[in-house]
Amino acid sequence: MGVMDVLLANPRGFCAGVERAIEIVERALAQLGAPIYVRHEIVHNRFVVEDLRARGAVFVKELDEVPRGGTVIFSAHGVPKKIFRDAEARGLKVFDATCPLVTKVHVEVAKMLREGNEIVMIGHRGHPESEGTMGQSQTGMHLVETLEDVPRLAVGDPERLCYVTQTTLSVDDAAQIVAALRARFPAIRGPKRDDICYATQNRQDAVKFMAPRCDVVIVVGSPNSSNSNRLREVAQKMGVPAYMVDSAADLKPEWLAGKPRVGVTAGASAPELLVNELIERLRQLGARSVRPLEGAAEHVVFTLPRELARR
Repeated sequence: MGVMDVLLANPRGFCAGVERAIEIVERALAQLGAPIYVRHEIVHNRFVVEDLRARGAVFVKELDEVPRGGTVIFSAHGVPKKIFRDAEARGLKVFDATCPLVTKVHVEVAKMLREGNEIVMIGHRGHPESEGTMGQSQTGMHLVETLEDVPRLAVGDPERLCYVTQTTLSVDDAAQIVAALRARFPAIRGPKRDDICYATQNRQDAVKFMAPRCDVVIVVGSPNSSNSNRLREVAQKMGVPAYMVDSAADLKPEWLAGKPRVGVTAGASAPELLVNELIERLRQLGARSVRPLEGAAEHVVFTLPRELARR
């Protein structure tokens, strides 16, 4: 393996919504004791989930796996309204770890529906965030995943149509779909502010800045992490080979062969500990320098649920 230099994207890793969600689980465990039930993965990172599981968190797919009267935490991705109703019917104590930026989308959906609009949700089919947003209403919602979906879209009144987006999409892909929607439905209206979250935008911008300076890009993130997958795609679309690893153990030395400059970033749900382990592995394989790049500063902090914050 030849000598390599490593460039570190900035910003990378945890965002404020992920930090808040993890802290909600940690505080609930500390204050109420195990077990604390979590519906779906709190965030899409295997290391985070396994660490919380070892401390007493029990991850479930459905609410009927939670004993009556138990405590359940809803993941950062948000949930359909029906899940809140079901939790109340089962007498569950609920802490909602939905990212506030996802909640913002849910509030937008409610306002758009009250005004008599149908809504196009731009997002990934089967992703918990899309399911949560689509589940804000039983009617009037349409999911668009790709450009090819736009011509097939059937709506009641093209003059009363709005769109929202999943917060972790590719900024460029979402813009193409919005443009296609506007071309077909000129009256369609979007949210006052872009739904794609600041952290997703910043991390994609950081990769766009880093990738042209690199021969290969390594993204730390779990396979089911939407925003991590988008970072890999951003680098690939710029013509740079890019790979995603859950941990340093997944790194294949052949990816680095003949690649003197390696770019490293991490999805918004990947802890910095995993980045540090990857850097150590790169050092073992010949990295001689590690240089953080400049990037957008992030100072966003989200408040905790009152009951967990006051102790």
